[in-house]
Amino acid sequence: MTDKTAFTPEEWGQILASPMLAGMAVTLADPGGLFGTLKEGMAAPGAMLQARNDLTGNVLAKAIADEFVTSAGRDAGRAAIKATLTAKTPSQVKQQALDALRNINTLVGEKAPDEAPAFRSWLQSIAGKAAEASMEGGFMGIGGVKVSASEKATLAEIKSALS
Repeated sequence: MTDKTAFTPEEWGQILASPMLAGMAVTLADPGGLFGTLKEGMAAPGAMLQARNDLTGNVLAKAIADEFVTSAGRDAGRAAIKATLTAKTPSQVKQQALDALRNINTLVGEKAPDEAPAFRSWLQSIAGKAAEASMEGGFMGIGGVKVSASEKATLAEIKSALS
C-alpha cells in the first residue's frame, strides 16, 4: 500500500495536482462558457469526494482525497499546479497539463507500481467526467453535444499520456 511517504514532498505535490490537471486539460480543449467551465471544473473535486468515501477503491486516489481535506494538502496541490502551468494560452496550458500527467504517470509507475493501473484509470475517469459535465456547442445547451470532438481528442491524449 503506497501513500505520500513513498514520495518526496515535491513529487507528492505533483501527484496531488494530477486530478485537477486531468480535468483541466479537458476543459481547456473546448471551454464551454462560464457555466460549462464551472461544471467541468467540479468533476475532479467530485471524484476526490467519491474516492475518499470508497473504502474498497484505489489506495492512492483515497490518499490524495484525504490529503486535499487539509489546508496543507490543498496548498501543495495548488503550488504544484502553479509551478506546472506557466503558459499563456489555453492550448499551451493544456499541453503542459498533458506533459505533467505523463511525468506523474511515470513517477507513480516507478514508486507505486501496484497502485499505478488503478490510479491511471481514476485519472481517465476524472477526465471523462469533466468532458461529460456540460453540453458543448449549440445555444444555451440546445443542439450541443455531450462531448465535443476536441474533448474526445484530449481524452485520447490523456489516455496516451497515462499509458
